[in-house]
Amino acid sequence: MALKCGTKSLSAAAQRPKAFTPCRPSRSTVRAAAAAQQQQTAEVSKRQLLQLGAALASTALLPAAAQAAKAPRGFNPVQDLNDNYQFLYPFGWQEVSVGGADVVYKDVVEPLESVSVTITPTDKTDVTEFGDIADVANTLATEVLTAPGQEVAVVATSQRELNGHNYFEFEYTAKTPRYTRHSLAVVVANDGKFYTLTTGANEKRWGKMKDKLTTTVRSFTLVNA
Repeated sequence: MALKCGTKSLSAAAQRPKAFTPCRPSRSTVRAAAAAQQQQTAEVSKRQLLQLGAALASTALLPAAAQAAKAPRGFNPVQDLNDNYQFLYPFGWQEVSVGGADVVYKDVVEPLESVSVTITPTDKTDVTEFGDIADVANTLATEVLTAPGQEVAVVATSQRELNGHNYFEFEYTAKTPRYTRHSLAVVVANDGKFYTLTTGANEKRWGKMKDKLTTTVRSFTLVNA
């Protein structure tokens, strides 16, 4: 049996053994091997980058996940330490800028679904100093929180107390020729400030949104007070 290398051959029956010269691979073979090596290196590099990117993404998401863990599922927390209040709002609502409001979040699809907080100066130390809850709710609902010409009705009122502060909560509707907005509000006074949180939805979606909006109103509390 003979091993051929180019046009020469070596035979086991040769009289004198000669030094064996290894076969040199052709240029096409070298190019193919180099290309294969480059492709393998590129694939490894890409895989490492993807793994690194996934790790970085996971790390970047940790603070948001930790923040979300502080709120019930389906809600985002808001805490304003400058004005000393906090509350929860439904997940997915976006912050928007509205003149006269301290903060506003709303659903970008359902324009009537929103929550806002306003703060006005007052010389009262407690919300009960403004009068009976029914009178306060009726005055705010008809003269402050709705536009003129709307048909407004207060549906229900309730009062709660936390850390020495009284909160007035009330439910009301405001009817226009095009729609009816069903709303909830809570007010509290402290340290020369009168806080009003208002949230609501279209009457047609009230059944679906009632529990979420109630959670938002009940979550509104003063902090560091």
